[in-house]
Amino acid sequence: MKKLLASTCLVFGLLGGAVAANAAECGSPTIASMNWQSAEVLSNIDKIILNEGYGCTAEITVGDTVPTITSMAEKGQPDIAPEAWVDLLPDVVKRGVDEGKLVVAAKALKDGGVQSWWIPKYFADAHPEIRTFADVFKNPKLFPDPEDPSKGAVVNGPQGWGGTVVTAQLFKAYGGEKAGFTLVDSGSAAGLDGSIAKAYERKQPWVGYYWAPTAILGKYEMVKLAQDVPNDPAEWKRCNTVADCPDPKPNAWPVDQVVTLVAKPFSEKAGPDVMAYLNKRSWDNATVNKLMAWMTDNQATGEDGAKHFLKENADVWSTWVSPEAAAKIKASL
Repeated sequence: MKKLLASTCLVFGLLGGAVAANAAECGSPTIASMNWQSAEVLSNIDKIILNEGYGCTAEITVGDTVPTITSMAEKGQPDIAPEAWVDLLPDVVKRGVDEGKLVVAAKALKDGGVQSWWIPKYFADAHPEIRTFADVFKNPKLFPDPEDPSKGAVVNGPQGWGGTVVTAQLFKAYGGEKAGFTLVDSGSAAGLDGSIAKAYERKQPWVGYYWAPTAILGKYEMVKLAQDVPNDPAEWKRCNTVADCPDPKPNAWPVDQVVTLVAKPFSEKAGPDVMAYLNKRSWDNATVNKLMAWMTDNQATGEDGAKHFLKENADVWSTWVSPEAAAKIKASL
């Protein structure tokens, strides 16, 4: 009996030592939470998984894309940016990686950040002939403008958004006015969301700009229109993103790279288990859209959303972590 107790104590002592070692390796990382819903919930998921599964004492710091990525590349802080839209600062990220200050971990979004024009699924089901931008402009009568039903309508985002500029340029490139369409200014983010909600509730036609991941696309099932040509990066930079460019050409929206960035000093001390998690943790837009719709409907915080996701989607996140960490995380919930 004494031998059994001694053996048991030894096992627990070793386990305790291992946990303490992991905690010591991980330390107290800072996790950047950007000021939008998907980034906020992902930072909270990382905090819970690192703290409960790997013995860290992680804390969240509020930031935004440009200052956060710049600070990580220059100063090594914060330690983790869970959802970094790196195409906004490609030169800064490349320099940070080349100089050994940044590590690019998993794709935060498997399918990337998506911008495009969309139509409601019920409309797509009823009109299989509408699948591309060009298809839309052949059929103005299918998308009547509420202000002037003799014309078709494409709904744009509010002024000041990059996607609004691109939509206006693509509308011009496809000859929207000559095709009998009006480009409708939604006025605000709320106005854009409201136009989708109104169309969906009344089962009316709708076509316009939106992006993923978003709560709206989690609540209202939409179909992304295909573009008729591949992306031409040079043309995109020359004219599709420039508001006063007079001669835009049809061009495909590029998919934004959305990755997890880790400051190199933290990557070297965090331990292999923590880095294995950060190199695996990746989800798709459909999953994020659904979670964000739940958060919006329930006025949930990022922490609320993270706990809801971890409770309801163990089949997704358990593949990101070790079995031992998964057991600890489930117990903490």
